Amino acid sequence: MGRDDIVDVDARLAARLAELRAERGWTLGELAERSGISRSTLSRVERAEISPTASLLNRLCHVYGRTMSLLLSEVEGEPALLVRAAEQKVWTDTASGFVRRSVSPPHPGLRGELVEGRLTAGADLAYDRPPVPGLEQHVWVLDGTLDVTAQDVRHRLDAGDCLRWRVWGPTRFGCPGPGDVRYALAVVLP
Repeated sequence: MGRDDIVDVDARLAARLAELRAERGWTLGELAERSGISRSTLSRVERAEISPTASLLNRLCHVYGRTMSLLLSEVEGEPALLVRAAEQKVWTDTASGFVRRSVSPPHPGLRGELVEGRLTAGADLAYDRPPVPGLEQHVWVLDGTLDVTAQDVRHRLDAGDCLRWRVWGPTRFGCPGPGDVRYALAVVLP
């Protein structure tokens, strides 16, 4: 994905976030209160002056009742039944060392989706709330080691290990190293 593609996705994402707020009739101040994100940051995100981090997007998804995949799919075209590897959408949060590939894009009529996650060694990704309370997640480590904290319990997963749970509170994904980690994440709406 080239720099122009990233800028285009950021611009469409910014417009969709502004549209979601407008649909609800909320001011930036009201959204700031609901999300815990400052008005100035929200304004800069909606004007595509900054690219949102995974943590920030998670907070907004929680407020809007969407998974991150659903939100990202809303800035793309109609999802196809077959998605070739070269056509799968990739989103990068360079601040946290997180790369997210939508393997099976979400569809409004379906509850499940499959995501590939990659974290660089030492990366730590924290979500303070679920995007959708009760969301079912299955994490299957493909390469490397992944630390997952869910429901206040830390789990160390190595290649081949799988952890599943329903997300009700904060979660954390970390890559203790020494190498990067690659994992599959199955997400199922309640």
